Amino acid sequence: MSSAVIIGAGPGIGQAVARRLAREGLAITLIARSGRTLRAVAEAVGPLGVPVAAMEADSTDQAALNAALDQAVSEHGVPDVVVYNAAIIQADAPGELSVRGHMEAWAVNVVGALNAAARVVPAMAARGSGTFLITGGMPEPKPEYVSLSLGKAGVRTLVTLLDQEYGPSGVHVASVTVAGPVAPGTDFDPDDIAEHYWRLHTQPRHQWEPEALHAGGSR
Repeated sequence: MSSAVIIGAGPGIGQAVARRLAREGLAITLIARSGRTLRAVAEAVGPLGVPVAAMEADSTDQAALNAALDQAVSEHGVPDVVVYNAAIIQADAPGELSVRGHMEAWAVNVVGALNAAARVVPAMAARGSGTFLITGGMPEPKPEYVSLSLGKAGVRTLVTLLDQEYGPSGVHVASVTVAGPVAPGTDFDPDDIAEHYWRLHTQPRHQWEPEALHAGGSR
């Protein structure tokens, strides 16, 4: 059975993407640091009739994240799709955030994605297929969002590096850049955004895109 892993499976984009992939018949593994969040998302995906597993792990805890990913592979095989949706979204001006604060934001926004990819993408490459998607944002850097701007620039670089390493083996690595605040019923409705993830996953290899931009105005 085809399967997907959603890391950072929160009530917005994470839940919407999980539901979108479940509608296509993929078994779903949800990973988040909050048990309450996991239960809510699992309940939202459950009625779609596919196997759903929920695992607690902080994206910055490499051992816990690796264990959750290993369990997902054990239960459903090497995933067809992995979505890294964890992020620290906060306003901070230049010089406002401490070194520790920047390190914590970078660990979630970039390093967690790198660690997740290092754990699962080599097996995708060995199989010759798979999709690894990272939720991005900040199409243009903004001085009132320094740590997020730096993190999303890092995501773009990480996508390029992973594509160089694993793209030739058949793994599509890309980001979905969301250029506004996510909220149901708006131009940034999570269900609309989730369509980008499915489209990227199903793109023919000769049409692979490294980034999908959701700029609003689609409703």
